[in-house]
Amino acid sequence: MSNPVLQNILNRKSVRHFSDDKVTKEQIEILLRAAMAAPSAKNVQPWAFVVVTEREMLDLLADKLPYAKMLFRANAAIVVCGVPHKAGDGTPAGYWVQDCSAATQNILLAAEAIGLGAVWTGVYPRPERVAVVADALNLPEDVIPLNVIPIGVPDGQEKPKDKYKAENVIWNKWE
Repeated sequence: MSNPVLQNILNRKSVRHFSDDKVTKEQIEILLRAAMAAPSAKNVQPWAFVVVTEREMLDLLADKLPYAKMLFRANAAIVVCGVPHKAGDGTPAGYWVQDCSAATQNILLAAEAIGLGAVWTGVYPRPERVAVVADALNLPEDVIPLNVIPIGVPDGQEKPKDKYKAENVIWNKWE
């Protein structure tokens, strides 16, 4: 495929194994710019992003979250949080999940594009995981962590997968 955007999308992979190479502040800022370029309902952008780079905090989250053990080796993480009250009147607060999910996908695609590895580890809607992250990061009561994205330089173990399945496509209407 010669289109670089499609190539990046199709090469994106969940990276759980990282080298010791550091992630720079400039690289994190690129990921955050990509996140905030995501679409959101009525452009209310009901999100906040907590960047975690302190080893102690990464290890604490790795220890407490059952499916985020790769944080022990990651050099950074971005916690994508919903801020439902930003939706204001006339926009259902529930759209924060879709909006933050779009921002998350942009982070994952941007990481792939700049040679970093990342993986979406789910937090919301699991109350016990939400509580762990909210407590660890001292989040305000009205801020809900959707996920934690461990970030690092991939060690090359993970490879992209062809996930296309024709049986999941329905043309025109369900028969």
